[in-house]
Amino acid sequence: MPPSPKNHRPLGQIARAVIEIAFIIFLFYANLLMGEFNRTSGAGKTLAFALHDILTRENLTIAVIAAFIGYIAFEYLRKKL
Repeated sequence: MPPSPKNHRPLGQIARAVIEIAFIIFLFYANLLMGEFNRTSGAGKTLAFALHDILTRENLTIAVIAAFIGYIAFEYLRKKL
């Protein structure tokens, strides 16, 4: 007998949540990286210097908290609509 699709649903929801949270974190870091290369940041910065500048514990904490808030907000809207 093939397994019931309902048995895999919780795993699918967890996988979707992890993917959505990871995508929000990616967007956060992409935004920070773009900010490192704007006109006010100065010319001549390398990618390595910019990555060293943005990959900090504080930024990771902010990214994770913002990702969870964003995920909860989108799930609320998804269920509401």
